[in-house]
Amino acid sequence: MMKVPAVNITETKDHFEVALAAPGLKKDDFKIDADGNLLTISSEKEETKEEKEKMFTRKEYNYSSFSRTFTLPEDVKRDKIEATYEHGVLKLVMPKKEEAKKPEARHIAVK
Repeated sequence: MMKVPAVNITETKDHFEVALAAPGLKKDDFKIDADGNLLTISSEKEETKEEKEKMFTRKEYNYSSFSRTFTLPEDVKRDKIEATYEHGVLKLVMPKKEEAKKPEARHIAVK
């Protein structure tokens, strides 16, 4: 059984980023769904290893899966979420809606 992968969530002024550590998988092993305000990342993987020893065949099945669900902030552009998988890390970049981007703080000088 696979442990639930560790997740880092970061926020910038333009987007949210989810980084999920899941080494040993392929990008096709992931299923990512945005339904309403929920984002679900899951994986199901079945590995079959066959070993021949003398007069019999032994099969070992390794079936691993996980599922993580997150609540999406209201200001995420759901139709613009992008996912990449590289070096064992699944990354999702979730851009913010324009109106949600907070103007940068600025200092106002007294004249």
